[in-house]
Amino acid sequence: MIFAAGLGTRMRPLTDNRPKPLIEVAGQTLLDRALAMGRQARLSPIVVNSHYLGEQIADHLAGQDVTISDETDLLLDTGGGLRKALPLLGTGPVMTLNPDVVWTGPNPLTALCEAWDDRMDALLALVPLATATARVGGGDFSMDVVGRITRRGDFVYAGAHMIRPERLAEIPDQVFSLNRIWDVLIAEGRAFGMIHTGGWCDVGRPEAIPLAEAVLADG
Repeated sequence: MIFAAGLGTRMRPLTDNRPKPLIEVAGQTLLDRALAMGRQARLSPIVVNSHYLGEQIADHLAGQDVTISDETDLLLDTGGGLRKALPLLGTGPVMTLNPDVVWTGPNPLTALCEAWDDRMDALLALVPLATATARVGGGDFSMDVVGRITRRGDFVYAGAHMIRPERLAEIPDQVFSLNRIWDVLIAEGRAFGMIHTGGWCDVGRPEAIPLAEAVLADG
């Protein structure tokens, strides 16, 4: 699932008249970059959620092998949005991807699939804070020698992860962040991390676009 429903407030004024996933970096929209990663990893089905200027997302995806989970009436945040989309995603573990980042090196979705095992209820792609281009703020997680994660540390959540979706039923609220279920899984020792070995850039603000293009050029 690709999260494309956010309001894009940090990316204003570029998002005054278009959703953030349709902003271009190096001549390609962020959404198309995310879709290409999913297709390269041979993931199916692919679901994209939408809310802000969702008709533009729908027009952009028309005729493609993508299903839209429409959140026009209520923006559900990452956890609520994923739970709403589950009937469109099938059974078994699912993957999520934030489109507002760029990656170089190994496809993180393929890497998550290869690293997944029975110990895990969630597996998060991480990048070292020291190499997280355009990151604002500190790190998100630490990781022990076997890959289990805990809060606070020198790794940044990179925007891709894999999860057993049945755990989402444990959250009673309709609108909630994936962070809520991650905290449950961390406490149980069922949340793990995987370090992305390539380049990475957070494309959350207009000034990050040239930085992202430089990361891609160095690819």
